[in-house]
Amino acid sequence: MSVVVLAGGLSAERDVSLRSGRRLAESLRAQGVEVSVMDVDANLLPALRDEAPDVVIPLVHGAAGEDGSLADVLDALGVSFVGSGSVACRQAFDKAIAKGVVAARGLAVPYGFSLPHGIFRDLGAPAVMEAIVERLGLPLMVKPTRGGSALGATLVRTAAELPPAMVAAFAYGDSAMLEQYVNGVEVAVSVVDLGEGPQAWPAVEIRPRSGVYDYAARYTAGETEFFVPARISAEQEQQCAKAAVLAHEALGLRDWSRIDFIVTDDEVVFLEANVAPGMTETSLFPQAAAAAGMSLGQVAAALISRR
Repeated sequence: MSVVVLAGGLSAERDVSLRSGRRLAESLRAQGVEVSVMDVDANLLPALRDEAPDVVIPLVHGAAGEDGSLADVLDALGVSFVGSGSVACRQAFDKAIAKGVVAARGLAVPYGFSLPHGIFRDLGAPAVMEAIVERLGLPLMVKPTRGGSALGATLVRTAAELPPAMVAAFAYGDSAMLEQYVNGVEVAVSVVDLGEGPQAWPAVEIRPRSGVYDYAARYTAGETEFFVPARISAEQEQQCAKAAVLAHEALGLRDWSRIDFIVTDDEVVFLEANVAPGMTETSLFPQAAAAAGMSLGQVAAALISRR
């Protein structure tokens, strides 16, 4: 089969996407698959028509890649691709919508608000932020409502830290999530469907040296410790697996996803879902695959064989 991996794009996550795409392509070539990597630009559609690949694997992180737009274009071209369809992508990409969907299915989510930039301008930023702190308390998390790689995400410990945190979030979008901080063990659970329904792989525990799993902690070697399987109880591991599959199915996701949680003494709290998991050297999905006894190339080859 001929396969095209889509990577790059114009979002703030371009560099991460390129690294993910290159690594996955190398892993597929090791499986004997004919692979090329294409950027998402004005040359893409003519190139896809000329090459006519059997399957496309979109690994474009951020807007356009994960918001459903790219899936719609591939559908319009009649191109078979690995990953979720446009409706599921849109639900998962918007963190507020994703929280609502999974909460309706019984999963615990952090309490908070998703507010557009305009509400701060119209009602007065100081008054809105004061109300938020009074309601949510401190510490709290601030992050863009749409986007990934923890770009624009900030842990706010004092009221004085909230204004710059809002500026950072709005630098990556016109809407921001403000949530009560949930203290516990941060884990990521990869979900893969190789033909027998969605299955959860071992949870990966995330321990950033800085205490916050931000962009630097995600993509700088040595800045974060990972434990696979996560150092949680067997019961908590089972709860994470069940919650990850539930979230994957509730959001209508297909083939693969990565679901992020905070595990507390009392419950498993859903944070967000990722439809195009990172495949870099420090990413979580490859670590989970290895713990499940599979290489990235084996996983991708299995998925493209089903398309």
